Amino acid sequence: MFERIKEDIQMVFSRDPAARSTLEVVLCSPGLHAIWIHRLANWFWTRNHIFWGRFISTINRFLTGVEIHPGAKIGKRVLIDHGMGVVVGETAEIGEDVLIYQGVVLGGTSLERKKRHPTIGNGVVIGSGAKIIGNIKIGDCCKIGAGSVVLKPAPPGSTVVGIPGRIVQEKRKCAIDLDHGQLPDPVAEVIRLILQRQDELEKEIKDLGISTDIVKINGFLSKKSEIEEIFTEGAGI
Repeated sequence: MFERIKEDIQMVFSRDPAARSTLEVVLCSPGLHAIWIHRLANWFWTRNHIFWGRFISTINRFLTGVEIHPGAKIGKRVLIDHGMGVVVGETAEIGEDVLIYQGVVLGGTSLERKKRHPTIGNGVVIGSGAKIIGNIKIGDCCKIGAGSVVLKPAPPGSTVVGIPGRIVQEKRKCAIDLDHGQLPDPVAEVIRLILQRQDELEKEIKDLGISTDIVKINGFLSKKSEIEEIFTEGAGI
């Protein structure tokens, strides 16, 4: 047990640059506390002490702001960073070396007593506010973008962003990756390509000596600069 606790503390140091000392980590890391208390709740739950499992998980939510059902299965070296608002359902399964940020929900989609929550592979990073819903598998080393709503399985090594979640990149390597500012935006990319094609068409029309006023449709060209500005500043393209 003490080896497991020591491993948890070292894991916090490796993934949280704000951690300064062992004492600080032990006393001031609610995400870590949530994992420790869940292990106790799960111990009672798996031994059919249902009430005490649920009661301890309720105390866990009160103390840490993290709601983990006592039936959920959580692997080694899982870090819930900050933690407030994280919800993990009864049949959810989380692998090893998973990093979960605040506001994440691993939710279910059925009222039947069966496997209805996600299964998270090893080395997965789940960004702030992401929702993973239903009995789906998120493969090893996946990265889920902040605010994404994932309703379909994701293959190992993929990056998923958007509402609903779309796979925008694959073959990601397992790594301690805290950078959430460089995730691709598929919607912004489509807009960029449309604007690029529009520029090409305008150039072709000018080369033919035809006034661009003839091809203005529903004022699109007159709004083109506004669209470019919005997606250049807002999406970083």
